[in-house]
Amino acid sequence: MTQANVLLENKKTNFIPDSFNGRKLKNGLFLSIVILFSLITISLVFLIIGTMIFKGYHQINWAFFTQTPPNTFEAMMAKSSETLIPGGIINGITGSLYMVALASILAIPFGVLIGIYLYENSKQRYAGMIRDITDVLQGVPSIVIGLIIYLWVVVHITKGYSAFAGSVALSIMMLPLIIRSTEESLKMIPDSLKEAAIALGTPYYKVVWRVLIPTSFTGLMTGILLAISRILGETAPLMLTALGNPAINWNIVKPSSAVPLLIWQFYNDPNMVDLIWSSTLFLMAFVLILNLLAKWIAAKRKF
Repeated sequence: MTQANVLLENKKTNFIPDSFNGRKLKNGLFLSIVILFSLITISLVFLIIGTMIFKGYHQINWAFFTQTPPNTFEAMMAKSSETLIPGGIINGITGSLYMVALASILAIPFGVLIGIYLYENSKQRYAGMIRDITDVLQGVPSIVIGLIIYLWVVVHITKGYSAFAGSVALSIMMLPLIIRSTEESLKMIPDSLKEAAIALGTPYYKVVWRVLIPTSFTGLMTGILLAISRILGETAPLMLTALGNPAINWNIVKPSSAVPLLIWQFYNDPNMVDLIWSSTLFLMAFVLILNLLAKWIAAKRKF
C-alpha cells in the first residue's frame, strides 16, 4: 500500500460527519440552558431562605418559645424604642402540635387501612373508584376543605370554632398522601413473603400486622411525615375551623391558635412585622427537619 493510500485511509477513518457535530452542539446548548435555569431556581430558594434568616433571626430567643404574642400597644412601643418585640408564639406552637397530633390520630389508621385495602384489591372496580376519589381529594383546595368542615363540624357538632374542627380539616388533607404512600410501599414487598406467611397457616390479620406493616414501615413513615409537613403550613382551613386563640388552649372544643394563623394575624398589624419573619423562619425550619427526617428514614432501609 502506497503512502497516499495510507493517508487516504486514515482520513476516512477519522472522518466525523457534520450531523454528529450538530447534535453535539445542540446537546451542549440544551445542557447549558438546563444548568442556567437550575441555577436561577436554586438562587431564588437561597434568596428566600436568606431573607427569612436575615430578617427573622434577631427575634428568636427564649421568650419567643415560652410567651404568648404581645398586643398592638406593646409591639408599637417596642418599635418606637427600637427594641425587640416582647412575647412569642407559644400558643401557636402548642396549637399546631396539638391539632397535628389529633389529625394524625384520625388520619393515620384510616389512611393505612384504606391503603392496605387498595393493595389487596387493586383489580376491583370499587378499589379503583376509591383510588380516583383519593386523587381528586389530593387536588382539592384547602379552603374548600375548610368550608366543608365548617358546615359539618363547626355548625352542627361543636357549635363553634374549635381545635377538633381544625384537626378534622387537617386529617382530611393528610389522608390522600398516607393512602397512596401505603399502597405504593406495600407494592414493593415481594409476593413470596406474604405467600410464605400464609402457607405457614398464619391468619390474614396477623400477616398484615406482623409481615406487611413491619416490612413496609419505612415507606409508611415517610408518607406520614410528608403528610404532616404538608399540613403544618396550612392557614385557610384553620381560619374557618380553629379561628385562633391569644392564649394556650388544650380544650378540644374551644378555639385554638396555630403558627400559620399567627403569621396571618401579624401580617394584619404593621407593628408585628418582625414577628412575621421569625414565625416564618421557625415554621420553615420545622418543616425542613421533618422532610429531612423523612428522607433519612427512606434511605435507611430500602426494599
